[in-house]
Amino acid sequence: MRQSQTLETYKQQAKTLRTELGSTRISHAEALELVAKQHGFRNWNTLHGALGNRPIVCSYTPGARVSGYYLGHSFKGTVKSSARWGQDGHTRLTIRFDEPVDVVEFESFSAFRQQVSAVVGQDGISPQRTSKGVAHLVIRG
Repeated sequence: MRQSQTLETYKQQAKTLRTELGSTRISHAEALELVAKQHGFRNWNTLHGALGNRPIVCSYTPGARVSGYYLGHSFKGTVKSSARWGQDGHTRLTIRFDEPVDVVEFESFSAFRQQVSAVVGQDGISPQRTSKGVAHLVIRG
């Protein structure tokens, strides 16, 4: 089992399996059992227990230097605070930017952000998106 796998990842795999099987009808519970076996577990309860008992590690500690994109604009900054968010490996971060980021697209108007709070997944990408489909926060380092 890869450390980056979460219960949500396995559940999504079960949903995909059901979709891919098309006319072959299986229940969601049956799909979960099959996914668990594909990953070397006896059944879904064993997989769930293995993941549920493992603490989720927050890789962003206060004081860490990070860089990436906020609303499509590049930034460098420092993690001010971080906390585990939910059961699926998400982290709520507050980042203080080295230089304020102008988050407005219009030439006649500006709105600078010096600090932001957002939730990111284990991949460093926030699930929240702008109306153009851009992730609110993407951390690259």
